[in-house]
Amino acid sequence: MTAEDVKALARETGFDLCGIAPAESFPELKFLDDWLERGYGGEMRYLSRTARRRSDVRQVVSSARSVISLGTVYNTDRPYSTEVNDPDAALISRYAWGEDYHEVVGRRTEALLERLRAAVDEPFDARCYVDTGPVQERVHAQHAGLGWIGKNTCLIHPEKGSWLFLSEIITSLPLEPDAPQLDQCGTCTLCIEACPTDAIREPWVLDATRCLSYLTIEIRGAMPEAQRPAVGTRVYGCDICQEVCPYNASPARSDDPAWQPTTDLDQARLSDLWRRSDENLAALLERSAMSRAKLTGLRRNVAVALGNGATLAAAAAIAEPESPDTPSRSEPMVAEHVDWARRRLAARTTHSGDDTGDDKAD
Repeated sequence: MTAEDVKALARETGFDLCGIAPAESFPELKFLDDWLERGYGGEMRYLSRTARRRSDVRQVVSSARSVISLGTVYNTDRPYSTEVNDPDAALISRYAWGEDYHEVVGRRTEALLERLRAAVDEPFDARCYVDTGPVQERVHAQHAGLGWIGKNTCLIHPEKGSWLFLSEIITSLPLEPDAPQLDQCGTCTLCIEACPTDAIREPWVLDATRCLSYLTIEIRGAMPEAQRPAVGTRVYGCDICQEVCPYNASPARSDDPAWQPTTDLDQARLSDLWRRSDENLAALLERSAMSRAKLTGLRRNVAVALGNGATLAAAAAIAEPESPDTPSRSEPMVAEHVDWARRRLAARTTHSGDDTGDDKAD
């Protein structure tokens, strides 16, 4: 089995990119400890618990000699959030519009491993991961030649852009490694300048506790009140630092049905999401990568977004009393954010005087 054989099988299995990195402890892997010491990991304590294993894939597969790094384009034909001017639009990260990538890419990665086992006479050790294991995927993808880690900390391919799901197979197979990609960001700082919360503290250094993705996904309790206005109408994640990247001006697009927006999430509206029953929202989350936010987390996010959207539709939706099919609105954590949104809407309406008939409450 050669590296070229692996890449051919990867293409046949549906992957857009495949490269080989040696199973080594690269210098970039050591930055995680410093990053955690700065407190940039926030509530993501699992990173601290698994930091040692993340420093070297041989802590995961002791016999590892190669990391087969895989990339899957998920970008679809929809406008960027920075191009959306509708204040009732529920902005959701592109990767969560379709099916749960953990499941889809996971099945494909396992299928590739099965094809490798069928093609190799001798048994070998291997483990697959899709953003779920103690692996610093971007570092290995860079050393496998799939792209470079940009100043926004995302992996960027020079032709396909950065809308990529990464997965990998850590294996004992001795495969010829690819040359690592070199940085091609140059002097560009558009991603740093565009971040609404200054989360990119310096090139290649992200303070997750300031990032809108962290605020809307990783925090399990109350969102810090001072940070709520910056969330805008984002209800799950943030893509701004990728949208402004020049390498995403004309990125690769996927026609894979798995990544196309579902009907419920295709240009969804805040007022519609808020009025959905808990059963309906739970079913929506179950089919999506948004399941990480959980029902109460999504309710919290939508409440904050309604307060920030400040439309008449938002004011009408958030003013509605709880109903028997929306008990999550009465959860203390959610209710506190609802109260905040109502106060924010009331204050902005009072400040602007009587509404003149447009759809803005301010």
